[in-house]
Amino acid sequence: MYEIILMPTDGSKCSKKAAKHALYIADISNANIILLHVVDTHILRLGYAGFFKEDLYNMLMEAGKRVIEDFRKEIDIYGAKCSKNIRVITKIKDGEPYDEIVKTIEDEDIDLVVMGASGIRGIDRILLGSVTEKVVRKSRAPVLVVH
Repeated sequence: MYEIILMPTDGSKCSKKAAKHALYIADISNANIILLHVVDTHILRLGYAGFFKEDLYNMLMEAGKRVIEDFRKEIDIYGAKCSKNIRVITKIKDGEPYDEIVKTIEDEDIDLVVMGASGIRGIDRILLGSVTEKVVRKSRAPVLVVH
């Protein structure tokens, strides 16, 4: 039923729980997983005293790489329990997270998105609406939201 599952992650507890669901679904449907982390570059416009934009960008990119590495380890541990060999492709993009997730859904012809209900940022939920809510509204693929 599913061939390509998108698993966006920000390193939060909810996205870690979502990863287990994505792996289970990939296992039973023989699907591949795209593990995506988006470096949120909109904060670069805010300007932080003492940081050059390039330095801050590099720090955010390194943090994103660590998130992906940590998730790869967890996926490898859980994946060992799965009956099939699940192929996981990792991607790091930069931009507005919900926008990059929706673009990835279109560009990669995603069949299912599995993501956490909330991420590591709390204030955005109040001010702007969560990334998850925006993805649910704009995605052409079904979205499984894990609490």
